[in-house]
Amino acid sequence: MQTGVSRRALLRGSALVVGFTLAGLRPEAGIAGSSTAPTKSVAADDVDAYLALSRDGRATIYSGKVDLGTGLRTALTQIAAEELDLPLDHVTLVQGDTALTPDQGPTYGSLSIQNGGMQLRLAAATARRQILALAADRLGQKAESLVAEGGSVRPQAGGTPIPYADLLRDGRFALKLDKDVATKDPDRFALVGHAVQRLDIPDKVSGRFTYMQDFRLPGMLHGRVVRPAAIGAQLLGIDEASVRDVPGLIKVVREGNFLGVVARTEWGAIRAARQLAAQWSQPETLPEQARLWEHVRATRITKDDVTMNVGDAGAALASAARTLSATYDFAIHTHGSIGPSCAVAMLSEGRLSVWTASQMTHALRKQLAAMLGLPQDDVRCIYIEGSGCYGRNGHEDAAADAAMLARAVGHPVRVQWSRADEHGWDPKGPPTLIDLTGALDAEGNVAAWTSAFFIPEGAAGNVPLVAADLAGLPRETTYAPGNIIQNSGIPYAFPNVRTVCHRLAETPLRPSWIRTPGRLQNTFANEAFLDELAAAAGADPLAYRLRALGDARGIAVLTRAAELAGWEPRPSPRPQGGDVLRGRGLSYVKYELYRTYVAAVAEVEVERATGAIRVRRITVVQDCGQVINPDGVRNQIEGNMLQTVSRTLREEVTFDRARVTSLDWASYPILTFPEIPEVVIDLIDRPRDKPWGAGEPSAAIVPSVISNAVFDATGVRLRSVPFTPEKVKAGLQRT
Repeated sequence: MQTGVSRRALLRGSALVVGFTLAGLRPEAGIAGSSTAPTKSVAADDVDAYLALSRDGRATIYSGKVDLGTGLRTALTQIAAEELDLPLDHVTLVQGDTALTPDQGPTYGSLSIQNGGMQLRLAAATARRQILALAADRLGQKAESLVAEGGSVRPQAGGTPIPYADLLRDGRFALKLDKDVATKDPDRFALVGHAVQRLDIPDKVSGRFTYMQDFRLPGMLHGRVVRPAAIGAQLLGIDEASVRDVPGLIKVVREGNFLGVVARTEWGAIRAARQLAAQWSQPETLPEQARLWEHVRATRITKDDVTMNVGDAGAALASAARTLSATYDFAIHTHGSIGPSCAVAMLSEGRLSVWTASQMTHALRKQLAAMLGLPQDDVRCIYIEGSGCYGRNGHEDAAADAAMLARAVGHPVRVQWSRADEHGWDPKGPPTLIDLTGALDAEGNVAAWTSAFFIPEGAAGNVPLVAADLAGLPRETTYAPGNIIQNSGIPYAFPNVRTVCHRLAETPLRPSWIRTPGRLQNTFANEAFLDELAAAAGADPLAYRLRALGDARGIAVLTRAAELAGWEPRPSPRPQGGDVLRGRGLSYVKYELYRTYVAAVAEVEVERATGAIRVRRITVVQDCGQVINPDGVRNQIEGNMLQTVSRTLREEVTFDRARVTSLDWASYPILTFPEIPEVVIDLIDRPRDKPWGAGEPSAAIVPSVISNAVFDATGVRLRSVPFTPEKVKAGLQRT
């Protein structure tokens, strides 16, 4: 995409002009339309940080949360249009631009609507109240006697409407966000709660959509990073003569162990990166993959987080007549984004602009400023949606690569990662190991439950940038991912429970969060082990859960899922013969034990001869409170099902003592189109409740619901993700 904007004007223009000059600009491209200093507020408590009105009756809204392909753009537009009484097509979203949008935190944790959307709702409601007050002053009437609709205000008794623009002549409110403002009564909702076609889909279907990978700047060069031969390798030397014949090569860039090339064309950069002769040391710092779980168990524990402690689980286990124990594990995963990461960076006159698909542009801004020694005010990160992202993949690292190379050559540089870059160097979902023990009383009820989770130490924060690490430049020292202890506790009312997370001093490969981090692994172990206890008690898995669950909303999703799936009450497994074994399983989660309820039933087939699992159908019921866009929530649930079925059945990072070896789709296979299950979805909408997250919770139940269904079909309990045919066959041989 060509812009015709000079680099000087681009960098000086650090904000779109708010008020009446927004129409006709393309905020999604991040190209500034003014050479003046920024005047727009980005303070999280200012109404003007979230929205501006234009003279033509339209509104522009500003969100620090970004649409990662999840439909957030549509939902936020619905929220604002609803509160402002505007048509949907009169509202435009600017997202993730650090010069224009408030810092609402990274786009993760299923918090975009729950937190970011509700901030926008309050801002819009505060603005609407001000508009009505201005109209009341002009008309000499009480605000309660006026009606706002379609961008105008009129008396309820009738009269000439007054456009918002005539009431707010400079387009600004100069108000603080009122956390106690009355928002619109759900009975009057015209947009929220109704299915709205996603605003991004038409351009994506027609090929008009500008992904990060499509973005171009005038005079842009192309860069590639030459990756070390091993993790932790030292660059011993390079031979620049080895790339002298590469057409269009601009520069070989070396800083510490950071090595890259810049060329006039992308192919020139690819060729130079492949051809450049470099000598690296050959450290072997990784454990043997075959002994990964021994390594995890032997890793030093820095602290214990006790996440649930009810009764005296130790004493109850010691006196129990019957106990069961099991160990579960969850492999290291990569993000596997279909479109490898990409970024464009430009450093001119001491100011850095970066176009990025980062899910955390405000945090990335701080990281880049620290890495390059720049004031934060001289760094601007501008979000453009990437063709593939869930969790913290390689987008931030590609941005750091581009910034390093742009600084070296003084021109805009685009860095497009390769598939090997993405699989080899994006941060990974860490391995998880879980020990569980349960005790049954004489009636088969759970008398005691204990669990121990071996997971990395961490606190919610940034993942260190690879480029900064290689170059020896300042970087984050905090250890990510954080908050992965969630859902280690259980939602059931057992009399004696103790759950503890052993926080490990280190973990193989640079760790990050991948969709539903921690909650996925922890729920897998808990819900599958609960099924083991139900089987030991000779109980129906649904009835076993219901009698230990005192939460009406949890009971509602479970019973509804069972009803929709035609659940047959009986214990598991079901004895059967034949070459293809069929079974059903059930799973449940109360996300983080306080929000978003999900229940699911899976129907699977297992080929006895090959051990191959086919998930035929998953029925999902979700209660996430108030639903903004039912169509968007269904999109999210469908995506969760497909991605997590893939992770459960197929995905596992492989490595040797030096490096990741699963660098392509052959070595890191994912689910294919013919293997996609049917997904049946039912939403329980609660329009008078606050909305909770929908981006992650339904993924949490997928591994356990498949494990439970396979057990029902075969009598084989799968405790190790991924559920490969080899593991199934080994289990069948033991039964």
